[in-house]
Amino acid sequence: MATWIQGRVVEHKHWNAYLHTLCIEADLAPFSAGQFVKLGLEINGEVVAHPYSLVNPPQQRPLEIFYIEVPDGDLSPHLVELKPGDTVQLSPTAHGFMVLDEIPAARDLWLMASGTGIGPFLSMLGTERLWQQYERAVLVYSVRHQQDLAYLDRIQQLINAHPGRLHFVPLVTRETSAIGLPCRMQQALQDGRLEKQAQTTLSPEHSHVILCGNPQMVEDMQTLLAARGLKKHRRRDPGHITTETYW
Repeated sequence: MATWIQGRVVEHKHWNAYLHTLCIEADLAPFSAGQFVKLGLEINGEVVAHPYSLVNPPQQRPLEIFYIEVPDGDLSPHLVELKPGDTVQLSPTAHGFMVLDEIPAARDLWLMASGTGIGPFLSMLGTERLWQQYERAVLVYSVRHQQDLAYLDRIQQLINAHPGRLHFVPLVTRETSAIGLPCRMQQALQDGRLEKQAQTTLSPEHSHVILCGNPQMVEDMQTLLAARGLKKHRRRDPGHITTETYW
């Protein structure tokens, strides 16, 4: 199997000065919602690549990569310069175990993201499988500034498509915002605001939680959830918490 396949940029959306979405046409093998691909560019004679989750559901194209520009990074400052028609390199298959096949059924699925960690959750929410497996989903999206809340139109479309079944809880941590709770996810869970906004409770009996994003958030939330009786999910020891860190 080839190490790389070639992709062509068809759109490059700039949400703000540092958050961007690349839309790419490429002959990627079938994948599952929640998986990631390696995306690379040839720089100084070699391919520099990093893993990025796919935002688009498996049945939709083009491929979408939601990324943050790291000014001193080895790849993202070059990604920012890409225009429609430019080419990129991709791994021929997607990878990762944060997929619905690996996650136990429950009444409620909590999708808790910080920053670009929302990407794989949007992919999952766009599948029929999620809505067959869970009665209700709660999308929790934590960012520093209101301008960092990307994909709000798509989130609203998903809410409209699943009335009463998808609850959206945005959090903006570093400024007063017209949308979202003005606190960190950890605080919102501790003081009850998270469950109040979601209109449901977190419990081992009814909930499965997927945490995706900042490693400190993931670690803190696991500790808080463990205090409520929720434990890490493993294949040989089923539980209530699935995690993936973005850093």
